[in-house]
Amino acid sequence: MSVPQVLRNRDFNLYWTGVVLSQIGTRGTVAANLYQVYQLTDSIAYTGLVGAAQAVALLVLSPLGGALADRVDRRRLLQAAQAVAMLVAVVLAWLTLTDRAQAWHVVLSVALTTAAATFDQPARQALIPALVPRSQIGQAIALLNPSRELAILVGPLLAGLLIAAGGPGLMYVLDAASYGLLVAVLAMLRIPVLQPAAEHRSVLGSIVEGARYIGHRPLIYNLMALDLSATVFSAYRVLLPALAVDVLHVGATGYGVLSAAPSAGALLATYSVFRTVERSRRQGRVLLVSTALYGGAALLLAHSPVFGLAVLAAGLLGAFDAMATTIRHAAVQIDTPDELRGRVTAFYQMSSRGGPAIGDVVVGAFANLVGPVVALTVGAFGPLIVAGSFWLRDNVVRSYTGVVPADEEVDDAPEPTTDVPAPQPTPGSS
Repeated sequence: MSVPQVLRNRDFNLYWTGVVLSQIGTRGTVAANLYQVYQLTDSIAYTGLVGAAQAVALLVLSPLGGALADRVDRRRLLQAAQAVAMLVAVVLAWLTLTDRAQAWHVVLSVALTTAAATFDQPARQALIPALVPRSQIGQAIALLNPSRELAILVGPLLAGLLIAAGGPGLMYVLDAASYGLLVAVLAMLRIPVLQPAAEHRSVLGSIVEGARYIGHRPLIYNLMALDLSATVFSAYRVLLPALAVDVLHVGATGYGVLSAAPSAGALLATYSVFRTVERSRRQGRVLLVSTALYGGAALLLAHSPVFGLAVLAAGLLGAFDAMATTIRHAAVQIDTPDELRGRVTAFYQMSSRGGPAIGDVVVGAFANLVGPVVALTVGAFGPLIVAGSFWLRDNVVRSYTGVVPADEEVDDAPEPTTDVPAPQPTPGSS
């Protein structure tokens, strides 16, 4: 089997490796944060503040992060965000290893790290078109998205081993090292496409411009609606503990398996996802089918009478989510001009990352009234109905092909094998 073109790109390979290792550290740290707060407080309610800190930082700061990603050099913005997160990890590691850590220290560290990530994520996504030709954006995202699932699998497992060996502080040390590694990787990248000059306008004006662009791009705002239909209505992760303990009666061990199954499903589907975004010219239809099947898998999970079937359903949720997520993310990057990519990505992440946080609150509250089975059953119809409504009428989502026009591909294609590093903007330039 021939090596995909995107994997022959030295800069993308470096970037991909750094992102994978950094995400493993981040996911392991989130697991350690939850464990440490519960250990310090013996309170589930207080532990929930970890998620609240993430949601608040994400929703409040994302537009600002996107605006900066379009005003400054994206590589340097990424390095700065990673350096801030590394400093937070170092301080928390020191507090923990010296037995000085309190619960509010951990919650504050989560807020600060998520705040840094709101500046990191838009620049991280917007940097991809500078690393690969426009025709390979889908392939690149098809490889980067499973990295998140790999991190969800490996990170918490690694955190558990390190906590058992010496406490959460060891995980924080490893996390700091992973941030430092990505900072170094970013310094080695050769990016021939310079950041386009932004007009001299206020940050608020830049944010408004990004929002206005989305309002005039039916493909993007309809993709956001599809994303929200899955992440808000079918927020299944918040229900897994109750399904495992009270419905399937498999206890903590079964809960761990159920929690890992979606990520395993996404990883197993990586090859199919990659080939679809590389070869299919009906990506809009594939996206709608995947979204509908995601709702169907949620229904299967809600009504699985045995544990094995529930694990299969959870794996299918991860596989269909991986397919839909990859197509949506690639479409947004392709449909957005480079000078707006940071802001558009920031607004999009408010739905893609903020949706699950909102869904946990909404579905969790609903399940508290009607039980997890009924709540997930009702929620599963969200993506089914929304995907069906798109399928039954002609629209930009259903007709989306994923094909990049030849003239755009030539204009935007970087030269990944350039031996001379690209010149950096002078201080004060955009």
